[in-house]
Amino acid sequence: MKSSPKNSKRKSPPKSKKIDPAPKKEVKEMFMKWFKKNKKVGQVMTKQDVVRNILTKLDSKQNDALEEAMDELKSYGLIEVKEDGVTLVLTQKGSDSI
Repeated sequence: MKSSPKNSKRKSPPKSKKIDPAPKKEVKEMFMKWFKKNKKVGQVMTKQDVVRNILTKLDSKQNDALEEAMDELKSYGLIEVKEDGVTLVLTQKGSDSI
């Protein structure tokens, strides 16, 4: 006789509040604008560049969207994120898309 687990019922993820996509888009545009001024494959955006050109200009909604925006740029293959989690490198695909 097979026994089934008591809690085999699948739980749905908690309902998350609707997130406005505009701040994330604005943050991605800030990164790409910086890279556009420094357009070459392998261009490095250092931690200091990120702080000076991005972090100091973010409002609270953009700040909340920062990590997601960076992850999206990375997943699209436009940038690489170095081990420190802050330093960014423009990829060939990123350079071509600017």
